[in-house]
Amino acid sequence: MKLSDLSGRPLTYAEVGATAGSPPPGYRFLRRTSVIGRGRARFEQAAADGMRFGMLRGAGVRVEATTTSAEVGTDVLGHLGPVPAPCRVVYVVDEPDRRGFAYGTLPGHAVRGEELFLVRYEPATGDVVAEVAAFSQPATWWSRLGAPVTGVLQRLIADRYLRAL
Repeated sequence: MKLSDLSGRPLTYAEVGATAGSPPPGYRFLRRTSVIGRGRARFEQAAADGMRFGMLRGAGVRVEATTTSAEVGTDVLGHLGPVPAPCRVVYVVDEPDRRGFAYGTLPGHAVRGEELFLVRYEPATGDVVAEVAAFSQPATWWSRLGAPVTGVLQRLIADRYLRAL
């Protein structure tokens, strides 16, 4: 699979944008957060890195993307070992104290669903918080068969994403 193959492919789920609110029924849901520093300068640096797919790259995912920074419509082809993970950025958060993006799965991904990568600044405490949220369900026979293991792996990689920034 090549990055250029993703153009025009439809998303594999209907609940686009649901990581911004309540998780949709019928999916496994994950939300992880971690304080990664303090202060506005730390927030700005982590947010900039995050928008350049820093959580993914820092966790060991090889990332190819159609843009340098996440934008709505950016196609992303992640590789964690031999398994391709084709996705498309479905929304971007660009607020004074919150920055990040969510991407949704495309055909060829082992699961269907959405994942949010967010950095936020808590003005009251000065904390900088990294957050990952995802909902997913198996999309292939082998991911259905390995669903218990897939859930554990998803939690492990989410923790790696948080440590990456």
